[in-house]
Amino acid sequence: MIGLLCPGQGSQFVGMGRDLADAFPVAKQTFEEADEALGFSISRLCWEGPEDELTLTKNAQPAILAHSIAVWRILEAEKPLTVALAAGHSLGEFSAYTAAGAFGLSDALRCVRRRGELMYESGTARPGTMAAVLGLDDAAAEAACQRASAEANGIVIPANYNSPGQLVISGDVEAVRKAEDLLKEAGAKRVLPLNVSGAFHSPLMEVAVEGLQNALDGFTLRDPAFPVVSNVTTEPVADATTAVELLLRQLTSPVRWSESVQRMRADGVERFIEIGPGSVLTGLLKRIDRGATGRSLGTAAEVTAYLSEES
Repeated sequence: MIGLLCPGQGSQFVGMGRDLADAFPVAKQTFEEADEALGFSISRLCWEGPEDELTLTKNAQPAILAHSIAVWRILEAEKPLTVALAAGHSLGEFSAYTAAGAFGLSDALRCVRRRGELMYESGTARPGTMAAVLGLDDAAAEAACQRASAEANGIVIPANYNSPGQLVISGDVEAVRKAEDLLKEAGAKRVLPLNVSGAFHSPLMEVAVEGLQNALDGFTLRDPAFPVVSNVTTEPVADATTAVELLLRQLTSPVRWSESVQRMRADGVERFIEIGPGSVLTGLLKRIDRGATGRSLGTAAEVTAYLSEES
């Protein structure tokens, strides 16, 4: 059984997708469709930068989604996958639903563009930050966050459970800084502050929920052609109504990525294909389950090599 993985924000880089557009007409058409949907040249931003503009949340999110769907459309045209389950990391969940046909590409692009704007605005209204934590188990990290929240009279929670021994915390600036000290005391190997515009996947994003609801209300979602495992619940979602509810909850809830992959494995997925820029999720895969096999398809060379192989 095949599991489809779609990367999240942070995977973007200047030059992303250009080789795909040069090598595959369907990829070029996908980026042209993205330009038209957004009303500006996201393709030029992907291919030429500047990096600081591409990295902005409102730009990185549609850029990564467009790249992921460009790869998906190449596969659909040349070597269709029989996908049992899909999952996407945060933003990537929108890409997964788009690949599954729940969103039209233009709608998905406009939705994640708005999502990125709302996340930035939330970070401005209530400043927050995030930090990566390496080499500490989840229970110890959770305990440190609870203590930091109390001592700093603020909010800090685990926001991304990426793999065993690797998570990200999110919350009020003072509470996160307090948690960083407590996490080091608890034995974390490294605690790395992240350069982000807000406290993503925490209650500080609550003010973005209504805006995203309004955006989603403007689009028609269909039931996905294959189930998408929710970041929030780690349960497979097969209907549009539940998908909308959980995409809204995702803004303020932790990304339970490690559990999501484990759920896919428990449900019979043996081989994972990551579509989009970079190979972050493929890298996490072995840390989550050594028995899983995965490959990333993001460059023209990677896609061409995959297409040339015997099934």
